[in-house]
Amino acid sequence: MNDPKRITITAALPYTNGPVHIGHLAGVYVPADIYARYLRCKGKDVVFVCGSDEHGVPITITAKKEGVSPQDVVDKYNGIIKKSFLDFGITFDNYSRTSAAIHHETASQFFKDLDAKGEFLEKVEEQLYDAEAKQFLADRFVVGTCPKCGNEESYGDQCEKCGTSHNATDLINPKSAITGNIPTLKETKHWFLPLDKHEDFLREWILVGHKKDWKSNVYGQVKSWIDDGLRPRAVTRDLDWGIPVPVQGGEGKVLYVWFDAPIGYISSTKEWAAREGKDWEPYWKDKDTKLVHFIGKDNIVFHCIIFPAMLKAHGDYILPDNVPANEFLNLEGKKLSTSKNWAVWLHEYLEEFPDKQDVLRYALTSGAPETKDNDFTWKDFQARNNNELVAVFGNFINRVVVLTNKYYKGVVPAPNELTSIDEETLEQLKAFPQIISKSIERYRFREALGELMNFARLGNKYLADEEPWKQIKTDPERVQTIMYVAIQIATGLSVLSEPFLPYTSKKLKGILNISSSDSTKENSIENSWADVSSKEVLLPKGHTIGKAELLFAKIEDAEIQFQLDKLEATKLANKAETRVVEGQKETATFDDFTKMDIRIGTIIEAQKMPKTKKLLVLKVDTGIDVRTIVSGIAGSFKPEDIIGQQVSVLVNLAPRKLRGVESQGMILMTDTKEGKLAFVQPSAENVANGSQVS
Repeated sequence: MNDPKRITITAALPYTNGPVHIGHLAGVYVPADIYARYLRCKGKDVVFVCGSDEHGVPITITAKKEGVSPQDVVDKYNGIIKKSFLDFGITFDNYSRTSAAIHHETASQFFKDLDAKGEFLEKVEEQLYDAEAKQFLADRFVVGTCPKCGNEESYGDQCEKCGTSHNATDLINPKSAITGNIPTLKETKHWFLPLDKHEDFLREWILVGHKKDWKSNVYGQVKSWIDDGLRPRAVTRDLDWGIPVPVQGGEGKVLYVWFDAPIGYISSTKEWAAREGKDWEPYWKDKDTKLVHFIGKDNIVFHCIIFPAMLKAHGDYILPDNVPANEFLNLEGKKLSTSKNWAVWLHEYLEEFPDKQDVLRYALTSGAPETKDNDFTWKDFQARNNNELVAVFGNFINRVVVLTNKYYKGVVPAPNELTSIDEETLEQLKAFPQIISKSIERYRFREALGELMNFARLGNKYLADEEPWKQIKTDPERVQTIMYVAIQIATGLSVLSEPFLPYTSKKLKGILNISSSDSTKENSIENSWADVSSKEVLLPKGHTIGKAELLFAKIEDAEIQFQLDKLEATKLANKAETRVVEGQKETATFDDFTKMDIRIGTIIEAQKMPKTKKLLVLKVDTGIDVRTIVSGIAGSFKPEDIIGQQVSVLVNLAPRKLRGVESQGMILMTDTKEGKLAFVQPSAENVANGSQVS
């Protein structure tokens, strides 16, 4: 849609069984916010909605683990998530929650409307049932082997490895996630959305109508689904947490979370409209409205097949114009995992990197997984900040402001005659709004951010080539023009950076003493997105700017090492949690045990074995004698750190040569929960060397 009257933007509802991490930000919320901010800069009528997704099986699983109610779980994480978004600067017009009364009413009415039109199939089918738990096993209450990719830990509604959506009964070798039991089959009634009925419509609407304007990763996944043949999908569940099925026969059942969650966009819009005194319906029902869903790739099927089928079946709603889903972001080469704490949590980032919201926005957008999975590393984050934001963007602005204050006491100088270089530079300045717009409107946010940085590089190159710091002594009139042109570039950057780096944009406008979008100053200069292209002068001569302030600060190695150490600690904790204890060895007789002579000894010398990384050569006082023992512990201990260490020694082990050194015994070792080697030693401090272990 080229020129809509209004744009409705939705961002995937974050699930309230954990905080928001950088994968969520890169996949959904940063690109959605860039798009919303950009459209507002263009003066468009925009509503940007989101909210907490508070129903479904994972919530109840978390509640059982923590010994609290599902409501306690969602209240806790809704608070964390909402505050994180606010502090990070995501500009939702409304952030709601699916436990809100307005959402229950909206989703219930939507279901009743479809039911009244005969759009559901009511079927009694056999479903997986856990007799011990006395519960049907929907969605994440059951795990088994994915029938498509063979992943042995697929959930009952979706495989997180291949992205396939399926029914719980499709799983191979299913097991209850509650008790671990093999489930039985038991009959139960459910309402199904007959996706096969809408297959022809979806094929025409997406595979033909959006072949050229939807992202290839989205189009490809949808095509695969449709080509495989669509089947009826259950939209109710045998659960007690969620929105009760609002028709006769629905007692003890709730709406499937993926039926009610997308309707959350509608209820959030209703909530916003009621607060703002607006009519919500044009934003969802007017054909001149453009609807855009921002999601991650694991939600493509729900937003491109199931929700559109629901909207089409209802008949009153518009369909999405685009669903620019991103792929996944990995962390330091590994898949992000909420359950394993392998993540960079937004609320922790905001505490540990205060006032650096834009640095994370920049790093995530620069490495956005727009068409394929990408990797976030802390070293790259540091490099993006130090080598690009500080060295390019920040350096240019600092030079402009410092020199303007130094040469003209902060007053924008009057230009003299423009050279061809000046004119060419100003023409390039005017071109950037359209260049950046073209990328944003094609949902290529990484490309658009690259063009913004090219704009900053234009300013840096102009100053480097013209060298006002040299010409000020020989041609001060020329320097007036150079600084005037540079100030126009800086002003243009303050406008065009707003969607990507909103905190930086606001700070830069403050330095230049011009209005930002939320400014309360009167009679101050204000420039729109379009003004950067159309105005001859963005900041006039005689205008006074402020003093220089650093837009970005260098991030030191110690700050990055702290983050890497946190991840390393997570690795060790996960390793300890998944540690497998070896089974018991063959039975030994009492005589077998008494043959072993284990004594307490003390290490009195230690040195590395030449040309090996694993072996240490030890001198150990066993109380019987002082003997040489070669031990493979060099990877865990430094020689100088273990002098005086008491140890347990198997002294009657037959001697053997290791790299030419005869070893006369064995040091007994074990490992910690973190997988590190540890000495087996007496707990008392006054145990004499030579004491027997029995």
